[in-house]
Amino acid sequence: MAEEKECQEGMPSHENIIFSCSGGLSNTGITSALACLEVVKELGLEKAAIGCLPSLPLGVKPVIGKTRVARKVITVDGCPFECSRKTVEAAGFSITKSIVLARDIGMKKVAFHRDIGKGEGVAAYVSEEEGKSAKELIEKAIFED
Repeated sequence: MAEEKECQEGMPSHENIIFSCSGGLSNTGITSALACLEVVKELGLEKAAIGCLPSLPLGVKPVIGKTRVARKVITVDGCPFECSRKTVEAAGFSITKSIVLARDIGMKKVAFHRDIGKGEGVAAYVSEEEGKSAKELIEKAIFED
């Protein structure tokens, strides 16, 4: 079993932690996940990292510690269920910024199960423009004070 060393104040960590509901059964969830990955890719891991959402209710010490010492905790949800926001809050963390793509950029949720069998890939449901808008919202949340 891997040793769980808890991150504590003063230890090197990511400045901002982003928790995303990647809701793989819809375009909004996939867009949320892809936008978060693009932000981390562009800004680097020192500035931003994607936290493991399921680790919070499980009490995984490294994730809890890194979240505790982060300057900002940002949640990104695709749809109004706000699974990411609710999970982070239930774990006892205050959220700096909650982004909901359906609310904040007007995305319409398309459930993938409706189109099983048509041979369309995920790319058919993900808009480059919506991904860019989502990425901009996340970056704004990181840089605004």
